Amino acid sequence: MDTILQHYQNTRNYTQTICNPLKIEDYTPQSAAFASPPKWHIAHTTWFFEEMILKSFYPNYIVFDSEYSFLFNSYYNSIGKRIERHNRGLITRPSIDVIFKYRAYVDKHMTQLLETAADPEVVKLTVLGINHEQQHQELLLTDLKYTFSLNPINPKYTDHNLIEATNTESGWLSIQEGVYSIGHNTDSFSFDNELGLHKVYLQPYSISKALVTNKEYIEFIEAKGYQTANYWLDEGWYWINHNAIDKPLYWVKIDATWHHYTLSGLKPVNPDAILTHISYYEAAAFAFWKGMRLPTEFEWEIASENLNWGQRWEWTNSAYLPYPNFEIAKGAVGEYNGKFMINQMVLRGASSATSKNHSRPTYRNFFPPQTKWQFSGIRLAK
Repeated sequence: MDTILQHYQNTRNYTQTICNPLKIEDYTPQSAAFASPPKWHIAHTTWFFEEMILKSFYPNYIVFDSEYSFLFNSYYNSIGKRIERHNRGLITRPSIDVIFKYRAYVDKHMTQLLETAADPEVVKLTVLGINHEQQHQELLLTDLKYTFSLNPINPKYTDHNLIEATNTESGWLSIQEGVYSIGHNTDSFSFDNELGLHKVYLQPYSISKALVTNKEYIEFIEAKGYQTANYWLDEGWYWINHNAIDKPLYWVKIDATWHHYTLSGLKPVNPDAILTHISYYEAAAFAFWKGMRLPTEFEWEIASENLNWGQRWEWTNSAYLPYPNFEIAKGAVGEYNGKFMINQMVLRGASSATSKNHSRPTYRNFFPPQTKWQFSGIRLAK
């Protein structure tokens, strides 16, 4: 088993691996308020270790640059002011070379601390920082894809486009009614929003062993699913019409054939591949069109041990709310999850872009219902 130092170094190195195909021009552009530039991700994850650990636990630590707390703080109100999210792409200085020097500086001091520290609080915060960086590794890929997709020459980031997986099972899994335990209950890492083991009662239900495919979704499009108000939640109907949404993100029809932008460039849509880049609104409308529904997050968790999951984040029909006895941690880390428990829907599972060892059945991802740029898909229930 890796030591905490090895785990830290492996995680930091993987971020560098994601960046290896990038050119210097790729590091700064911000294509949307929700998609941060690579430079910002690289600096922010480094700032997290500096702010949350080194400033408090490394004796006489000197920050690399006092301006970085303003530039690279994400949403921690208790730490101080920060640049507005939609302006992250305006940070042309410091240069990416300086940011990598910043990473090296923080890595040096974190290595020294982890080689000597026995303080369990340092270990606890380092594990949190590692998991935080793993979240940003996936965001690096999703944000890069969104930015590259707006380039008219459809640039290729890698030969592996991450979305060609197909289902390995079919049919339905039936779950009996009963009272089930929900939540994280082991000594392994979890985020605070997974804690609070509690009981829920579930009616009998069936859940699909397969995720919805591109072919199935094309049938919804051709059945005028985007033009039929009865399939849509009212907010979803307003959203698709206000934003002219009539297909999954990155899809375009060329000579009567659907294509989509992938990390390996523009490709024909594989009808048998698992659908991705879909919003909750679209997932709910598709389910209604099929005469079915999305599973709740509790139904998903109970069924998960008998499902093949991990290729797509799966929308559930559950609002992102606290579990019983949820507690907000003291200090800045208390802002990590709890304050976002409104106007968000829960996604379960993981995706092909999720970092290794960053998934578990109790993991609660969450995004606003209009979110499309994540590697999200649909699993039906009835």
